[in-house]
Order: sequence, then structure tokens, then C-alpha cells
Amino acid sequence: MKVILIAAITLCGRISPATMGSQEDRQLLERMRQETDASLLGAGTLRDGDPEMRGPGGVLFADRLRGVVSGSGDFPWQKKQLFCKGPVPLIFTGHELVAELGGRFGDRAEVVGLTAGPGGLLLAPAFAELARRGARRVLVEGGGRLNHACLSQGVVDELMVTLCPFLSGDRYAASLAEGSVPLGDPFLPCELLAVRQGEQGELYLRYRVKK
Repeated sequence: MKVILIAAITLCGRISPATMGSQEDRQLLERMRQETDASLLGAGTLRDGDPEMRGPGGVLFADRLRGVVSGSGDFPWQKKQLFCKGPVPLIFTGHELVAELGGRFGDRAEVVGLTAGPGGLLLAPAFAELARRGARRVLVEGGGRLNHACLSQGVVDELMVTLCPFLSGDRYAASLAEGSVPLGDPFLPCELLAVRQGEQGELYLRYRVKK
């Protein structure tokens, strides 16, 4: 399996608001959904928006896997499009919450239990479950916390980062990866694979994560 983390960031490394990307950046995201077999979100992304993970032209793929990682299971979902349209999403949470959340979601989602580690849920089994269901390429569309967890646990193979020509300066805005510990000693090294300048002044960067 290949895991690709995708995000758009400001010049100061912030990923919010998520609407900062241009139409070209949006089309890249939709094309990557078309070229992968699954997407994984963090619960915070659902709290802040209403993602459906559609492809080019607004297509909602009938056989594409969509997953959400939530340690608490506490996020709004009743009116979210993810639970109303398209294939039933997977909710990855702690084993102790599987029965409770299974009763809460009913047939609107499938709940899968994960083991908790020192820094949160262990994510390798989540990707193994996606692979078991046929996913060969997975797109991580997470917020800062999920991105940090995926990177710190070594499950990410590549980063696709759109560097947008904006500055945030908001100390409370989420960054690309947010956690309580550094990702490396002190950095997690990455190798540049490709760079392209967009029509709106964006830079499209692709990196391999050195493990």
C-alpha cells in the first residue's frame, strides 16, 4: 500500500482556512481522489466542514472507501453529507467505543476498533483494514493532528503540499502537522520529488518521506 498525505498550506505553514486553495488546487485534490482507492479524515475536519471526498466533476465514487479517525467519537454527523450520500464510511475509533458508536450510527457508518498507544490511536491497523478491503493507494486528507499521528507513526510514504501565496499569522490556526513531540530528532527528513508553479502563484510540491 502507498499512503499519500495531501494538504494546502500558507507561507507560514497553516492549513486553515481550508478554502485558501485555488480552483487549480481543488482540481488536483479531486484528481488525486480519482487516482486513489480511499481517503482518511480526522474528526476535526468533519467538525469544521462537510467533506464528501468527491472526484472530478463532483463525482461521488460508489466503490471508493472513506474513513474517519476519531479517538472520542464525539463529532457532529447527523446532517453531514458523508453519512447521507455515497458508500457507508468507516469510523476508526478505540476498541472501547465500538459498541457505543455502532449503536449510535446504525447503518449510516461501520465502526472499526483500533488499539490506543502512548500518543493516541495506532493507525497502522486502520490502513491494514483499508488494504484488506482492496485499497492500494490511500489519500490522507487530515487536519494537523491526524497528519502528525500518521507521520509520527511512519505510515506516510509521500507528501503532496500546495504552498499558497498567503500569510496567516493566526497563532490559533492549525498547522500542517500538530503534536506534542517533534516528528524527528529534531526533524523528519523528506526528499523532493517534484515541484511545479501554478497559474495563481502556488507551488505544487511532492516529497518522499525518508523512513
